[in-house]
Amino acid sequence: MYELRPYQKESVSAAVNYFKKQKDPAVIVLPTGAGKSLVIAELARIAKGRVLVLAHVKELVEQNHTKYESYGLKAGVYSAGLKRKDLSSKVIFGSIQSVARANEEFFQEFSLLIVDECHRISSNEEGQYSKVIDKLRNDNPTLCILGLTATPYRLDTGWIYEYHTKGILRTRDKLFFKKCIYELPLSYMIRNQYLTAPIKIDAPVACYDFSELKIKSDSGRFSANDIADLLADQERVTPGIIGHIMEMAKDREGVMIFTSSVNHAKEIMSLLPGEVSEVVIGETHNSERDAIIRRFKKKEIKFLVNVSVLTTGFDAPHVDLIALLRPTESPSLYQQIIGRGLRLSPGKKDCLILDYTGVGHNIFAPEVGNTKPDSDSEVVEVLCPSCGHQNNFWGKKDEQEQIIEHYGRKCFGAYEDPDTQEIIACDYRFRFKLCDQCGEENDIAARACHSCQAVLVDPDKKLREAMALKDAHVMRPDTMLFEKDRDKKGQERLEVRYYDYDGEYLKEYFSLTNPTQAKVFYYRFIRMHNRNPGQDIIIKSADEAIAKQHLFRMPLFIIARKKKYFWEIREKIF
Repeated sequence: MYELRPYQKESVSAAVNYFKKQKDPAVIVLPTGAGKSLVIAELARIAKGRVLVLAHVKELVEQNHTKYESYGLKAGVYSAGLKRKDLSSKVIFGSIQSVARANEEFFQEFSLLIVDECHRISSNEEGQYSKVIDKLRNDNPTLCILGLTATPYRLDTGWIYEYHTKGILRTRDKLFFKKCIYELPLSYMIRNQYLTAPIKIDAPVACYDFSELKIKSDSGRFSANDIADLLADQERVTPGIIGHIMEMAKDREGVMIFTSSVNHAKEIMSLLPGEVSEVVIGETHNSERDAIIRRFKKKEIKFLVNVSVLTTGFDAPHVDLIALLRPTESPSLYQQIIGRGLRLSPGKKDCLILDYTGVGHNIFAPEVGNTKPDSDSEVVEVLCPSCGHQNNFWGKKDEQEQIIEHYGRKCFGAYEDPDTQEIIACDYRFRFKLCDQCGEENDIAARACHSCQAVLVDPDKKLREAMALKDAHVMRPDTMLFEKDRDKKGQERLEVRYYDYDGEYLKEYFSLTNPTQAKVFYYRFIRMHNRNPGQDIIIKSADEAIAKQHLFRMPLFIIARKKKYFWEIREKIF
C-alpha cells in the first residue's frame, strides 16, 4: 500500500469529515503536481459505496486509473477514447463525454462522485456534467460530490465555490460547489521540495506588446482577433524571441512553448529545428497527438509548441523550460501553464520560465476575482478593521513595500455557524455609496439601498442632472491641494482646493480644533478620500492633514451648487 504525503492525508481527512456532516458539493484545491490522483485513489479505496471518477480528457482518465491500479487495486474504465466501457466495478474512472451518453443502468448505486479538473463544470443546466449529476442523484439523492482542481476560478463566471472554510466568502451568488474544504498553496509545494523551483525571467531580450489588449466582458478572455492583429504588427519580434529560447534551451531537456494562435504556432515552428520540434493544436487528430506526446516524453522531441491545449491532463516531468508567447487573462491560467514544468524529475534542478508577454502575472499570486485595473497594480493584503480578515485586493505599494492604495470594495471575511452551517459574512465596506435617505453604506454598484430600499441615484444620472441645472457646477479636477487657513474669528482650519485643467477651482473648509470637528472631517472627507481604506488615518490639525495629503485620492467629478456668492460642494464622485 502506498504512503500519502502529509498534505494528501489532510485533504482526504477534510473530505471524510465534511461529508460526515454535510452533503453539499465541495472542492479541494491542490496545485499541479501535488498528486491529485493519489488523493482520488485513497478516497475511492476507503469509500463504502460505489465511486465514479470523472475527467474531461482521456489522458486524465487513464492517468487516474493507472495510478489507482498501480497500488494493487482494481477499477473499471468507461471511456470511448480508451475503448473500454465497464459497468459493474465498485470504482469506475470515466470520461464525461462517454458517461453522459451511457444507459440509465450505468448510474445506479453510486455514493461518491469525484470530478477531476472540476473548474470545467459550468452553470449551464444543459451541460454534460449537469445531466450526469442529475441522473446520479435520481438514484441516490444523498450522493456526495467532490471536485478537485488547481485553479478554482473560471474566466467567464469567477470563483467556482461560495465559501472557503478558512473564513472567506468568495461570492453571494448561488453556485454548484458550496465550499472549498482544503487548499494547498503552490509556495508550500516548492518550499518543501515537492515541486521544482521555477526561475522566472521576464522579457529577457524582446517582448510582445500586449498592453492594449482588453478582456472582453462577455467571455472574460482576450479576443483572439485582437491578439492576432497585435502579433501581425509585431512579426519582426518573433525571430529574436525564438533565437533566445533556443539559446536558453541548450542545456535543457524539454521545452514547451505556449502560443496565441495556429498561425503564430506555424511561424514559430518555421524558426525551430524541424527534426526535434512538433506542434499540437486543437484540431490535431487524437492518434497523431498521442504519438507526438509519446515522442516528447521519450525525449525524441525537444521543442513542443501548442495552441490552447496541454494546459491540463498532460504529465511530462522532464519539462524544464516553459516559454510564454501568449497573454494570459488571469493568475489561475498562468499558474496552470507554469505547472507543466514544475514536476520533479531525476537530474532536474529547476524550470526556466521565459515570459515574452509583458503581462506580468506572479507565479504565486492568488486569484483576486476581478480584472487587474492597470499594469502598475499588484496583489496586496489588506486587513479588515472590523473582523481582522486578510483580504487580497488589487493595489499599489511604495518603494518601502507599504500599501499606498487599493481597490477593494468589501471585506470577504465570513464564518460558518457550527450548528446551522449558515455562512455569516462580514459587512465592512472599504468603498461605499451613501444612501441619501437613511445614510446607510451600500456597494458602489448598488441600485437600491439594502437597508431602506430607496433608489440609489446612478452617478452618471447625477452628473447629467447637475449639468442641466443653471445653479450647478460640475468640475473634473486635475489637482487637489491642502492649505492652512483661518476663519473670520481667527480659528485655524484646513482649506482643500480642487483645480481643473483650466485653473479654475472649487474649495471646501474643515475646522480641526477639537475632537468633534476631527470626527466630522473623518466622516465627510477621510473615509471617502482614503486611498487605502481600512487603514486608520488620524488627523487632529490642519498641519497633520497637509503632511498626510499623499494618502488621499482625488474625486473624478465634483458637483457644486450656487449659494449666494460662492459655490458649495455638494457631492463628489469617485
